[in-house]
Amino acid sequence: MASFHADEIAAQERAGHVLGETPAIRAFMPEQHRIFLAGLPYLFVGTIDAAGAPVATVLTGQPGFVRSPDATHLAIAAALDPADPVARVLVPGAEVGILGLDFATRRRNRANGRVVQCDPEGLTVAVAQSFGNCPQYIQRRISRPVVGPAGPVEPLSVLDTEAADLVQSADTLFVASRARDGLADGGADISHRGGRPGFVRIRGDVLTVPDFPGNRYFNTLGNLIGEPRAALLFLDFARSDLLVLQGRTVIDWTGAEAAHLMGAQRSWSLTVEQGWRRRAAVPLRWGAPEPAPQLTRTGLWAGPA
Repeated sequence: MASFHADEIAAQERAGHVLGETPAIRAFMPEQHRIFLAGLPYLFVGTIDAAGAPVATVLTGQPGFVRSPDATHLAIAAALDPADPVARVLVPGAEVGILGLDFATRRRNRANGRVVQCDPEGLTVAVAQSFGNCPQYIQRRISRPVVGPAGPVEPLSVLDTEAADLVQSADTLFVASRARDGLADGGADISHRGGRPGFVRIRGDVLTVPDFPGNRYFNTLGNLIGEPRAALLFLDFARSDLLVLQGRTVIDWTGAEAAHLMGAQRSWSLTVEQGWRRRAAVPLRWGAPEPAPQLTRTGLWAGPA
């Protein structure tokens, strides 16, 4: 049985929700997870760059581009775009976190492990952890394929006006993190966060993300305890643009910041150090969202902006 690593347990202790061993985290993918992942046209992927910092991207293909030849491997037939900064670090041995999320059904499953094979046609991942997540805070959206070239990578050293506008209007983000070196059951991870549009607060280059009640695994916050670097991925669902922001995080366990947003138990912030934007990076577009029912229990940031 896969288990929580030491920093995840420490995060659970700080939050007062120690879970101990859980059969929900497996060292293999159950059949229903394998079938689910194989039906998706996109995957959210987190890995590590040359400096050891988390990065994130989206891999896409026709449903069936993900195969599971056995319960511990995923074969992803997505040709890696050499213009994507993440493509050059998805090499054999790389830590990788995979999130399969179907916006249409609000279903999501995770599979974390390492790349064992990579070629121009895609990559194969050996899965070390597999677990499901609840459908909370996922806005329902229907996607359709679009055809057109992706734009060039636009490097960012600060949060420019266009990036800030996307963050301020976002109801969804993805956070890539990793466990500190040397931890058993560690590695790279990517997870979803959702809220009302504007649930991420911006103060200059500092983004503050509320932590709403969830599965109490504290995978992300556990990773951030030992390795504070993270990457945030935002999608412009209407235009298919991709925004990735890397930086260092600080967790507010006191709840002082969270007191300014209804429904939040605590919060964490990321100071943007670098990132990139790529227009039309994802060959899919999504329709207007149907908000998650849980959003009625959440609010928007109050107090000084």
